Amino acid sequence: MNHICTTPTGDVDSSQVVNRTRDATGGKEEAAVQPCGFRQYPAYKESGVGWLEEIPAHWGINTVSRVTDCLDRRRIPLNAVERGRMQGTYPYWGANSIVDYVNQWLFDEELVLLGEDGAPFFDQFRPVAFYVTGKIWVNNHAHVLRARTNFEARFLMHVLNCVDYRAFIAGSTRDKLTQSEMQAIPIQCPEIGEQRAIVSFLDRETSKINHLIKRKERLIELLQEKRTALISHAVTRGLNPDVPLKESGVEWLGKIPEHWDVKRLKQVSFVENSGNYGAEPGEAEIHLPVCTTAHLTMDGVFQIDAMPVRSFSSGDVKKYAGVPGDIFVVKSSGSNTNIISGKLGLVTETTPRIVFSNFLMRIRPNVRFAVPGFLAYLLRSRLTRERIKRMVATTTYPNINVADYVRSAIPLPLIFEQNQIVTFLDRETAKLDLLTSKIRQAIKLLTEYRIALISAAVTGKIDVREAAS
Repeated sequence: MNHICTTPTGDVDSSQVVNRTRDATGGKEEAAVQPCGFRQYPAYKESGVGWLEEIPAHWGINTVSRVTDCLDRRRIPLNAVERGRMQGTYPYWGANSIVDYVNQWLFDEELVLLGEDGAPFFDQFRPVAFYVTGKIWVNNHAHVLRARTNFEARFLMHVLNCVDYRAFIAGSTRDKLTQSEMQAIPIQCPEIGEQRAIVSFLDRETSKINHLIKRKERLIELLQEKRTALISHAVTRGLNPDVPLKESGVEWLGKIPEHWDVKRLKQVSFVENSGNYGAEPGEAEIHLPVCTTAHLTMDGVFQIDAMPVRSFSSGDVKKYAGVPGDIFVVKSSGSNTNIISGKLGLVTETTPRIVFSNFLMRIRPNVRFAVPGFLAYLLRSRLTRERIKRMVATTTYPNINVADYVRSAIPLPLIFEQNQIVTFLDRETAKLDLLTSKIRQAIKLLTEYRIALISAAVTGKIDVREAAS
């Protein structure tokens, strides 16, 4: 009896889940998650389709045009203004997801929606086909398919999410799957009873995996809450639980250690209100990465590799490039989320030379009063985030009122105690970050396993008929 390598769907053990393979040059190892523990079919045949390779001997091959009816002609796109006048409860679908909800519908049946343009055709972790039922509206960015008799719509959805779309995608600025190319996509065809068995198996097994992923995501949320609470307590109460407290005189701050001082941010730092996005790279200028709101994580990490390289004069570099100790703070963006989260990054000795953009401000601590690391933790604390919410003024984009921000009162221990707090927080947050990283890796493995399991089942690499019963 033939079997292929598998893994349980419980907590991920990377020694069980991940097969390691080396490329032909003996280079780095590549991780490949393979479902295992299931039988193979008794006999296989060549499918004639590259990405399918062999399929079970009793399966057939057809095309999308032979197993579905295309209902694209009934789609109607609506712009944002039109949708605004039609707000309701019926999902309005685009290429990747539900975009809005409207008060009318175009379809009311079991369907499969497949992205036409703008769908993530080459991202293995994101679906391009969706099973839908009930009243919906669909715009012109998703193909609308009705599975014909003797073909299971949910099986079709899984199959379309396993297609290698490189042979079918056209377009320069956006990946586009034309109707004619879509109709020609080969579809593997077991008989309807077997399709339903495969779908039943996948419903059960992916539900278990999804439940595990949600549990791990919740654990990450709890670790992030603990991290935030740890930082907030340390920068407002210090490390000694028995220290006498006094009223800070600041309503939102409350009590602070008796020997701490209260100063305004502008008294202990130099603030540059706005940066510079630079110009297209030229020959004579200096080329440097520029940091925007998109290149700062919630944990204060600079995403250097993702930053665009722009051209700056020597004067601009002198004025806007970060130096160790600088804090880049998000002050404006297209979303409140980036502002009220208190996103910021601390430039350290190991940070490459980068420039901050006009959507950020730079805070350069006066080291006579404030340790950069302490100030960065303080400005990312829960209390500061709550204060930021009150400083947001909405024009075209939400903006922090910089004048209010720099007038904010902040608690300040002596320099030696600030350094102690930074050392403590660096150590303790590193432990939490390591745990979070491990859980994220487990989620990644579970996600890869779910994808591999679906692919193996719908392409016939594993026989799940008995497991489905």
